[in-house]
Amino acid sequence: MSIQLPKQILVATRNKGKLAELLRIFQEEIPGIELLTLDDYPDSAEVDETGDTFEANSLLKAEAAYALSGLASLADDSGLVVDALGGAPGVHSARYSGKGDAGNIERVLRELRELEAVSEVARTARFVTVATYIDGDGTIVMRGELEGVILPAPRGEGGFGYDPIFQPLGSHLSLAEMEAEEKDAISHRGRALRLLAPEVGLRFRHS
Repeated sequence: MSIQLPKQILVATRNKGKLAELLRIFQEEIPGIELLTLDDYPDSAEVDETGDTFEANSLLKAEAAYALSGLASLADDSGLVVDALGGAPGVHSARYSGKGDAGNIERVLRELRELEAVSEVARTARFVTVATYIDGDGTIVMRGELEGVILPAPRGEGGFGYDPIFQPLGSHLSLAEMEAEEKDAISHRGRALRLLAPEVGLRFRHS
């Protein structure tokens, strides 16, 4: 009798919030999927995100994970794009202040307040995710976006990153005030991953 090998993907992250969201979405498409993370490779080095686009940085991280493990690998690069800030923090979202999530939020809000002190400023913004998957059959890239506005102050205890100050269009809640399933249904990462998951599922079913 043949032994069924586990369906493993190395996810190029140590972010527990990101992993939980990804697992919820991928389990629907690929039952029994096992997601490993960089915590399973404690000697792995951080990838220098030198790209100037989400696509470039996502590819850098996916390629590094695949080279490290030889396993099917998945990475994403995500960020907040604020129109009034000229697209910042953009690809620098995770390290915008150098002081973690709270510092990043404080910097965005401070910079918007400084602009508003000079003139009326639209607070429109969008979250962007580019997800890249690599295995022996090649590379798949998907992009997801979520439009919204930046709130004047953080609201909610859920989510991570800039979720407490981002209110999606058509909602009265910040992402941090939403239940996990509600966020998954509309989030930028959820949109990219729901496009990606069926394609990855096909790869696994035909491997």
